[in-house]
Amino acid sequence: MRILVLGGTAFLSAEIARQALVAGHDVTCLARGTVSAPPDGAAWLRADRSQGKAAYAGAADAAGWDAVVEVSRDPGQAREALEVLAGSARHWTFISSCSVYADHSVAGAGEDAAVLPPLAAGAVLTVDTYGEAKSAIEQWTRELAGDKAHICRAGLIGGPSDSSDRYGYWPARFARDADPVLVPDIPTDATQVIDVRDLAAWVLAAAETGVTGVLNAVGETVPFAAYLEEARQLTDGEAEVVAVPGEWLAGHGANYWAGPDSLPLWLPPGQDGFMARSNDAARAAGLQIRPWMDTLRDTLADERSRGLGRERKAGLSPEAERRLLREYRAETD
Repeated sequence: MRILVLGGTAFLSAEIARQALVAGHDVTCLARGTVSAPPDGAAWLRADRSQGKAAYAGAADAAGWDAVVEVSRDPGQAREALEVLAGSARHWTFISSCSVYADHSVAGAGEDAAVLPPLAAGAVLTVDTYGEAKSAIEQWTRELAGDKAHICRAGLIGGPSDSSDRYGYWPARFARDADPVLVPDIPTDATQVIDVRDLAAWVLAAAETGVTGVLNAVGETVPFAAYLEEARQLTDGEAEVVAVPGEWLAGHGANYWAGPDSLPLWLPPGQDGFMARSNDAARAAGLQIRPWMDTLRDTLADERSRGLGRERKAGLSPEAERRLLREYRAETD
């Protein structure tokens, strides 16, 4: 296939390009490349999508593309790409997100669950409007790509090279040192990650076989306690684990889910379905998922290679963890 990846230089889009090249496809990546270049072997169309439709001039091939893969979170840029390229493309994949869903309280919900309203034209794109932005792109994709579109609603993506630092925080924390490890007391809460390598393989397989429609690309649900214990055992960790109630953590400066001073995979109350979406439809259509323990093992290896003591985008700093532990013990001993 002749594949155009709108991106191709970071995490998922780079993995899609790499796997497509290994499979023998003709791959072109359209990207600025300000941080990194596309994988070796891919053609590189250097373009800045903030410049409008002119950015796609080099990709507007009259012969069309067999497959286009879009990963954007910017509705304006995604609409412009669709307007220029969708008419001549055979298959169009938009990597959306389960963040488009309006309600995250119900575990096991499928693709028919209600979604957020699309982000209004001209509205500011922020972390807080991510779901609405992806919903807007879904709307444009349906309108302009029609029945050739695969709207791939990804869940939390993990595995090697994950720049969000979320899924890898816990194995890296156990591996870092033998100091007491502060964890949220949520043993039965669900975790759910899809390995970036499995997601990339699914995107390519769906394009090759013509899979279309809206499908949740999410992994299996795993209780937090099982995930945590596997992370500990992978490191032969002997550190004391201190489980602290969520109410106490929220009241003492620990943040949910992601970002600085967070406890990754710990969700606010009422989010029981956020990491427990159904993947039945995608599995039936061909999505294949490796055992989550393999993803965790490879994530730890990647964490070691990047440095266990590096500054992270998600998780507690050692100083914040020690402070919280001191305060918790002072109040409960």
